[in-house]
Amino acid sequence: MITSTEAAVTNPSTFRIGAIVDETSRIGKEQILAMQMAAKDFQDPANQSLVLDMYITDSKGEPLQAALSAQELVNSSQVKAIVGPCSWEETSLVAQIATKNQIPLLSFADSTPRWARERWPFLIQASSSKSAQMKAIAAIIQSWNWHQVSVITEDVESSTKAVLQLSTALRQVNVQLVDVITLPPSSNPSLLSHQLESLKVRPCRVFVVHLSSSTALAEQLFRTAMDMKMLERDYVWITTHAFTSLLHTFHPSTISAMQGVIGVKGHFRETKPRYQSFSKRFRRRFSSAHPDESNHEPSIFAVEAYDAVWALALSLLRPSNVTGGQEDLLNKLLLCNFNGLVGNVQFTVQKAGSLNTFEVINVIGKSYNGLGLWTDGHGFSENTVGEEETATYFSSMRDIMGHVIWPGRPRYSPKGWTPSPISEPIIIGIPTESIFKQFVDIELDPVQNTISAKGYAIDNFDAAVGDIAIVTNRLPYADFTHPYTESELVMIVPLQSKKVNRAWLFTKPFTGSLWLLIFILNIYNGFVVWMIERDHCLKLRGSIGNQVGVMLSLSFTTLFTFQGLKLHSNLSRMALVVWLFMALAITQTYTANLSSILTVPKLEPAIDNVESIQMRRANIGYLKVTYVAKYLEEVLHFSPKKVKEYTSPEDSMRDLHEGVIAAVFMERPWAKILLARYCTGFTIAKQSFKVGGFGFAFAKGSPWLPYVTEALVKVTESGQLRDLEIDMIASQKCVGNDELLGDSSSEAGYGSSNPSLGADSFWMLFVFTAGTSTLALLMFMYWSEDELYDSSSSVVK
Repeated sequence: MITSTEAAVTNPSTFRIGAIVDETSRIGKEQILAMQMAAKDFQDPANQSLVLDMYITDSKGEPLQAALSAQELVNSSQVKAIVGPCSWEETSLVAQIATKNQIPLLSFADSTPRWARERWPFLIQASSSKSAQMKAIAAIIQSWNWHQVSVITEDVESSTKAVLQLSTALRQVNVQLVDVITLPPSSNPSLLSHQLESLKVRPCRVFVVHLSSSTALAEQLFRTAMDMKMLERDYVWITTHAFTSLLHTFHPSTISAMQGVIGVKGHFRETKPRYQSFSKRFRRRFSSAHPDESNHEPSIFAVEAYDAVWALALSLLRPSNVTGGQEDLLNKLLLCNFNGLVGNVQFTVQKAGSLNTFEVINVIGKSYNGLGLWTDGHGFSENTVGEEETATYFSSMRDIMGHVIWPGRPRYSPKGWTPSPISEPIIIGIPTESIFKQFVDIELDPVQNTISAKGYAIDNFDAAVGDIAIVTNRLPYADFTHPYTESELVMIVPLQSKKVNRAWLFTKPFTGSLWLLIFILNIYNGFVVWMIERDHCLKLRGSIGNQVGVMLSLSFTTLFTFQGLKLHSNLSRMALVVWLFMALAITQTYTANLSSILTVPKLEPAIDNVESIQMRRANIGYLKVTYVAKYLEEVLHFSPKKVKEYTSPEDSMRDLHEGVIAAVFMERPWAKILLARYCTGFTIAKQSFKVGGFGFAFAKGSPWLPYVTEALVKVTESGQLRDLEIDMIASQKCVGNDELLGDSSSEAGYGSSNPSLGADSFWMLFVFTAGTSTLALLMFMYWSEDELYDSSSSVVK
């Protein structure tokens, strides 16, 4: 890095620098003043050994004029270096002249192709590359879930590369570039109206404006758009760096027309003392030189011009090699490395570094508000002043930028598209050969010559498609909505009689907990009766072992015999009546349930999983869906010889019943419909496989996709989709297997997976029985104490 102390060892000399600018443009005016300030600032008391002599020419923004200016600077002014011009069209002609005369050219063109640097080795891109701004714009569009974009740009060569960069950035966030409108640099209002009208009649409402230094064209564009009511609600306008950086120079009428526009512009730290000093002096001198300009703030174009002259001057202070000459100056320029106003200035591979941070602004009122920053590789941040390492970054603009004022000031965020009033009707494709008409059914009315569609897939929407599976090989050709059905591939298998342990079959009517509760309650009731009756019956007395045996016998024999006449106490009779009622209910229920278990067959799937099919080497079937065959062969590893295709659900179920195939594979929604119709003898195996499910297909990049998907999610969450599914299945008439097979050999039901009754079936009866017995016991104990008390009183007397 060159320091000021190195200047003292050089001999005083004058160095001629040529500059090619468009003096009619605001950028040119700023660059002229900035370069003059840089030359004067460099000639401070510490750098008296070098005098920079500036020769400035006007290209008027014309490539041919720029080439003539370069020829004049080389031949007449004998400059040793040239700074400028701004556009690539001018630079490409000037670079050829500069290289031929071995004069370094520090161009302000935004992006220099690699082939140009190889063809013209004396060409150096002095302005930082702004290509990362296209990523920033793509990130903004992604933040608001817009899916289509139109671009308005100039009909110049340099714009082509910028549009390609934007297209690449948009593809990375799944956004489609649908239109590119190119405007001649000198467009008249009628041509602008015609071009904008072609955008207005199309659905896309997100426009990216990429215009270079032509502020006159930009102002005319937005005034025309306002007159055409294209800066109102539902429209989105985003401007790129070159346009946004000059926003502060526009006429108030143009700013008024641009309300709600979003823009990105290159960001550098404006709080550094050196920049603050430069900005203060620049504003003072610019207002004096151009009193007709309303705003005197320097833009990034002035800052880069200032740094370019400093780069030349600092390179001249470097010691020369033995050969010297212009190549020596070029080499010293390429070694340049210093802190300029815009940041670190260093030319790598004949170009300045890339600008990676951009400010996002929103045009409001008479100026604009800064919404935040976007940094390449990091994302959005609120930090507009501090260092990168102290900022907190977010992937979405919505997370940090709060409320944005959109054109027309709507209270909602624009959706980015709108149905065009003159566009063609949306064409919906419906599969006419859907296997299950319950999903989509096509009906032709020969009298009215009309076609109507109905079914589960149609009842979600006024117009829809059918049971289209979401599979990988279709994704390159279409976009799919969120699945509206369960995303599973299942197999329907026959039911078979369930094998049970008949030795313990008598216990099956009740669960283990119910058997335990009956046992405990019988013991308790027997205890209560024994307690009350033991003083009146000699059989209930005796040794402890005898009394326990009698009590247990009393507990269970009561279930089968009625001994009410042998009881002496009304309390024991009360407990026994309720007890016998409970016993009657339990025994009758037990008998009925046991009879059902013995007579009704209990069924289970004949096949549990794929492995059991493969072990048997059995054949399988599937309904005619291309991806299912591929899935069975490539994922589940079935031999193609063992896989049979069916076009009719009835044929597949017939072969399944007759044992031709062991299972038939299909999507779960289809399986539900099939089992609703053939409701006996078949079931869905427990094992299933995740697949894409059914969805609606749209053309790639269709603006309808996110909104149809959103509608599907809302219908699902509201329960309406579930209700439609229930109605669809309920509409199927259960015909069993008789109609399918032409006989009555099918089994008559599925049976219950768990026929045993639990305690919950009798809990109220148990509470009533136990409560009655407890009440009788408490009353007996109370009366016994009274009698004991009366006996004690008599003895005392």
